[in-house]
Amino acid sequence: METNRILLYYLFTPIADPEAVRLWQKALCESLGLRGRILISAQGINGTVGGSMQAAKKYVRAMREYAPFKPMEFKWSQGGAEDFPRLSIKVRNEIVSFGAPDELEVDESGVIGGGVHLAPRELHELIESKKEAGEDVVFFDGRNAMEAAIGRMKGAIVPDVETTHDFRRELDSGKYDHLKDKPIVTYCTGGIRCEVLSGMMRRRGFNEVYQLDGGIVRYGETFGDKGLWEGSLYVFDKRMHLEFSDEAVTIGECSECGEPTNDYVDCGNVSCRSLRLVCPSCVEENRHQSCPKCA
Repeated sequence: METNRILLYYLFTPIADPEAVRLWQKALCESLGLRGRILISAQGINGTVGGSMQAAKKYVRAMREYAPFKPMEFKWSQGGAEDFPRLSIKVRNEIVSFGAPDELEVDESGVIGGGVHLAPRELHELIESKKEAGEDVVFFDGRNAMEAAIGRMKGAIVPDVETTHDFRRELDSGKYDHLKDKPIVTYCTGGIRCEVLSGMMRRRGFNEVYQLDGGIVRYGETFGDKGLWEGSLYVFDKRMHLEFSDEAVTIGECSECGEPTNDYVDCGNVSCRSLRLVCPSCVEENRHQSCPKCA
């Protein structure tokens, strides 16, 4: 039986002709039977694709043969083409949609003016060194509140955002100004959102900003559920969430009865795209027909 895999990757690098890269990606993925989502801009590429192990390996080789993508890092996870409804490849102003393309500057080395990258073990070293100096490290979640509801770094600040477009407003609100002189570590699923977020924070006067290199995915691969992460990781495909070990705790709460759950369901209103946490018992009792906005 053939093994399948999902690839998660991104790279900030100047792309002279995003449309040409889109056409190449379309032909490459179709030839390999890969499905998923790829965004391309003049600032780089961001993708999640799934298929057979053999196809995934061929895709990685082809990507690294293209000079600008040679330093690309790929994160591997369980799953395959069946976890995506189709292959979607688009050219956009941003490869991660903060609605702030004017705040991002890249060169061949990546994002200019972003946070200091920390590998998972370096993160622990930073926390220990700050503790010895009498300082606390602040975790700042770079995802939306819905994702953080089922999993997050222990003690993290979870901003009041529904989408990445809300981060600019949130940072400009002044509610986090008291953190500007504290060591802050931003984190997100695979690291890409923190590339933008950490730069936005630095431009607003946050003096010591770090970002978790490789995101929660890399941290989970390193420490599983024995580190500073707790709960489940929300993912944007049919799996909806994944756990790093059998020791994962369930921190999400059913929106109907308050019982622990990490299961999201769609709003009963087909024109609404809202997701909310609903436990299996409430689903069975048909108590999740509409989200609060549509009720």
